[in-house]
Amino acid sequence: MTLPNVDSAPVPAAGAAPAGPASDELFQVEAHGIDPIPDAERHGGAKDLFWLWFGSNLTFTYVINGTLAVAFGLSFWAATAVVVLGGLAFFVVSALGLAGIRTGTATLVISRAAFGIHGNFPAGLLNWIVGIGYTILNTVVGTMALDALFAELGWHGGDFARAVALAGTLAMTFAVAMWGHATVQAAERWSAYILAVGFAILIVLVLPDTDTSAGSGGTTFHAWTLALVVMIAGPVSYLPMPSDYTRYLPRTTTLRSITWWGAIGGMLSSVLLGVVGVAAATQADMTDPVAGVADLLPGWFQGLFLFLVVGGSVTNSILTLYSSSLNLQVLGIPWSRARGIVVSTAVIAAGSLATLFWVDFTESLTSFLSVLLVVFAPWGGVFVADTLMRRCRYDADALHDATPGSTYWYTRGVHAAGLAALAAGIAVAALCAESALWTGPLVAPLDGDYTLAGAVVAGLLYWVLARREPQFRRPRPRG
Repeated sequence: MTLPNVDSAPVPAAGAAPAGPASDELFQVEAHGIDPIPDAERHGGAKDLFWLWFGSNLTFTYVINGTLAVAFGLSFWAATAVVVLGGLAFFVVSALGLAGIRTGTATLVISRAAFGIHGNFPAGLLNWIVGIGYTILNTVVGTMALDALFAELGWHGGDFARAVALAGTLAMTFAVAMWGHATVQAAERWSAYILAVGFAILIVLVLPDTDTSAGSGGTTFHAWTLALVVMIAGPVSYLPMPSDYTRYLPRTTTLRSITWWGAIGGMLSSVLLGVVGVAAATQADMTDPVAGVADLLPGWFQGLFLFLVVGGSVTNSILTLYSSSLNLQVLGIPWSRARGIVVSTAVIAAGSLATLFWVDFTESLTSFLSVLLVVFAPWGGVFVADTLMRRCRYDADALHDATPGSTYWYTRGVHAAGLAALAAGIAVAALCAESALWTGPLVAPLDGDYTLAGAVVAGLLYWVLARREPQFRRPRPRG
């Protein structure tokens, strides 16, 4: 099977480089997909990851999550603690990027080691669906803010204005993601410069009037677990993609450097904006978070605030849309990365239209975040366990080798241990999840939302099932 690149030249599924010279240059359509990045084309440094994760997480979604923590019944300080705990998850996300440096390929290609060449398909499909869903939510937030900005400027166009806002938000996201890796990184850096200044002003305007005594004495452990699920959903949603953005880094880049630079970037933006949401929720009605925060701001800042919401939504959506195109190639669909972008954008447009015009957004957000963790947390548990057991050492060529008997072929292309652990983890997470869609039977007796237990169960079960397999008993290579 072959995968066409952007110039319609075939790219072998086994992972050979595209025919002809490949490039990763600004405003040029990236030629590489999931094929390994050759050493000669590697560039950049760990500091690039700071801007990538910092810029992409300057999104209003974290403000919304902070308001939800208070809505669940947490006090200001308890909600702030949950925001910080959620941000710490970026250390795990950033560290997983080491596999991309060593293999030169995307995260969901590397996960074939845990699930098998063919067994990786169900997990890859679930991750693509949930990733598209997260992009839809960000797109909807940006669309609503852009529609409000139109009104601020004097255009009250109703549904038509909202449709135009959706088209504009998607167009900005699509253009950057289509150009590819180099443009994505540059856009995140440039956006970070602008958005950081704007959000800094927002922080200065919102925090001074915070009622830190709000909710004191009413915090329950049940509410705390609900808030943690919402806050950690953001970082966890990135688990299937860190290597997508480290695969171009030189092999000499260290684990410590990528972990610290990436984690600080993601944690700084997500925690600060989460605290803004917590602070805003102590001062105003946040049933509509965008309108609620806007009510706390002076008139001169209203338009800039809406611009910040739009910009943050676009920067976050760029990352998830770019990774979705690689994900489609991982599933074996014979499309170029560029064609995958087009298909994913079309799906996002349809989902965004439905969310904007036919369903309740707040209910959709809380429901989706719960579903996101039910899938991503167990998958992450298996992937992290496999990474630790291998000490992040993979046969890069074998990850693209679908020949029976290859390193990650296992039994008929399926690694039973990985899929069994994933299924068990998803089952546990679903039993312990509380959302608008369903409440698991274990929520009441345990008095809380323990969706994250699915990750622990999946990881431990994978270790039990796989640790005696030959691949984990062979002497590990040096160096």
